[in-house]
Amino acid sequence: MKNKLLIIGASGHGKVVADIALKMNKWESIAFLDDDECIISSMGLKVIGKSEDAFNYIRDHDILVGIGNNATRQKLYEMLDKVGASIPVLIHPKAVIGEHVEIGKGTTIMAGAVINCCTSIGKGCIVNTGSTIDHDNKIEDFVHISPGVHLAGTVQIGQGSWLGIGSVVSNNVTITSGCRVGAGAVVVKDITDSGVYVGVPAIKLN
Repeated sequence: MKNKLLIIGASGHGKVVADIALKMNKWESIAFLDDDECIISSMGLKVIGKSEDAFNYIRDHDILVGIGNNATRQKLYEMLDKVGASIPVLIHPKAVIGEHVEIGKGTTIMAGAVINCCTSIGKGCIVNTGSTIDHDNKIEDFVHISPGVHLAGTVQIGQGSWLGIGSVVSNNVTITSGCRVGAGAVVVKDITDSGVYVGVPAIKLN
């Protein structure tokens, strides 16, 4: 861990990431990179360049990708990881993390999230505000769990899937990679085909 933090993305998700970083009180300085030249500061923190400038700061900064889109976050994460960037884990002080929980680097855990024991969270994930992940879950890399999502016990979520706000996944259910689950959907059985799923119970859109 380094004493300076650089966040790529100064908009919505990036601001929440910065708020967590400020509350963690672990870095002497925090700044943003953003490709929108109109943004010169955010959350009272300076924007000091574009995303492509991240490689100039690897020596003395931790760098975290603060972008909500899974594919974009994965692309930037993998570029940084390839060149040996220090990529931290950010956990809000008001999150609850159980025993024997593994959290991959580049993952951000928001305020009010609860992750219960014996769960594995991959790299570059977002566990958003007020979401709950119960025991023995396996969340693969670059998953976005939106605010208010509830996962019961022994759930598996495949890489790059996005669970919409307020969605619910029943126990012992597996969702394959590359899925999008709509807001308020209830998943009660395995999803084996990538796609968009909505409704109660959740069904695939044609």
